[in-house]
Amino acid sequence: MNHLPVLLVALYLAAALGLPLLGRNKKFPAGLFAVGVAGCGLILAAASAWHVAGTGTYSYFPGGHQAPLGIEITIDWVTVFLHLTINLLAVLVLIYSTADLSRELGGGRAKTWYYSLFFLLLAALNGIVMAFDLFNIFVFTEIGTIAACALVAIRPKRLCVEAAFKYLVLSALGSGMVLLGIGLLYMVTGYLNIGAMAQALPKAFAMYPWNVLVALSLFVIGLGTKAALFPLHVWLPDAHSSAPTPSSAALSGLVIKVYAVAMARIIFQAYGAELFSRIPVPDVILVFSTAGIFAGSVLAIGQTDIKRMLAYSSVAQIGYIFLGFALVTMNGIVGGILHIFCHAVMKSLLFLAAGAIIFKTGIRKIEDLAGMGYRMPLTMAAFSIGALSMVGIPGFSGFISKYYLAFGALAADRPVYVAVILLSSLLNAVYFFPIVVRAFFGHKEKQMTWDRLPWAMTVPMVVLAALTVILGILPGGLVRIAELAAGAWLN
Repeated sequence: MNHLPVLLVALYLAAALGLPLLGRNKKFPAGLFAVGVAGCGLILAAASAWHVAGTGTYSYFPGGHQAPLGIEITIDWVTVFLHLTINLLAVLVLIYSTADLSRELGGGRAKTWYYSLFFLLLAALNGIVMAFDLFNIFVFTEIGTIAACALVAIRPKRLCVEAAFKYLVLSALGSGMVLLGIGLLYMVTGYLNIGAMAQALPKAFAMYPWNVLVALSLFVIGLGTKAALFPLHVWLPDAHSSAPTPSSAALSGLVIKVYAVAMARIIFQAYGAELFSRIPVPDVILVFSTAGIFAGSVLAIGQTDIKRMLAYSSVAQIGYIFLGFALVTMNGIVGGILHIFCHAVMKSLLFLAAGAIIFKTGIRKIEDLAGMGYRMPLTMAAFSIGALSMVGIPGFSGFISKYYLAFGALAADRPVYVAVILLSSLLNAVYFFPIVVRAFFGHKEKQMTWDRLPWAMTVPMVVLAALTVILGILPGGLVRIAELAAGAWLN
């Protein structure tokens, strides 16, 4: 059972390497194969979670060499939480893609290469959240970045290539900063293992404070660029809005969150909450996240393209996650972790619903969505559930994460951030509610018709909408896992 997380990464790497060979057969069902592999990944993640629930968290040492010299993989509740999130969303997005990619990519072997890149991305994301040394975090981060850029550029349009190039250049700059930060910490501690580094950092900070502080600043800027933390977000709107819909859902729902988790692991498990709280970096992150929450919402209000509006919304939502981490309180971190899952579900739902509208009608402009609730009632109902959750209406999952963020701000004696959360929720309503109202109460069709979408597009939207409602009403299990994950960082 201890091997399951490593087998999860190996599964996706093997699938990524094998698909181009299998795809040489024109009759090979690449989409069904991809869904099957992701389903196996979800089973492995669930079995690993069950094992951790029964026996407790543990460390795994590939090759049998113990830390700090050997590679260490930690399977704690943060890893369990993210593995379940990544692989659940992957299954649903890949099911959706079996109906959507033919329109997005055309014929030929493009779909086979797409799924190969998607598996490479999944291997990297699952690897990042369980790696416990900075070298492997960096390696998996680079694999994920290259795969994500390719998933944007694979669509045969000039705008996609331009967006992917911008993404790649800025991510490369971020990677350079992360690598330099790793070098600075290795220079003053002599370790790459996070546990060993945590023991050596207090002494290193007393002797070389500027090295330690500059390294942390480089991590914040480098990983913040990859996570689209404002004002380092400039690549995101083009990349997420121009990519194929399954890519948009994965990039916004999963990829940017994993880089935020990588930063949080370095902050809380290498530096430690106590040292992190004593330096001014948390205040800088709070300023960036607050600016991102408002700027992302304001920029989203001014958009006319539905996918671009959702992309700018992600800039605001990633700000909530960093806000929770920078508060350095139990409730704040729980709120940030909860928002990782809640936003992954509701933003994937919104992108898939928007993609379904484009698939069926070709409409991308928000002003043209009048009466869409009559033409595609199921799709717009799912979109409306995601929109209500994004605003933070009670009874939907988005409310739960914002609730914990607000109490985290109060616990940190920073009530101003409660006002930030409330005001930003009003801004969210400004750009989501008019879409819902226009769809159901704008220009009405003579009669309501069915969506007439392929079942592969309908089922993922229904499942995500149901999760959004169920977790908003019965959040206990999800909150408990988030509390265990936060405890792993603070203890």
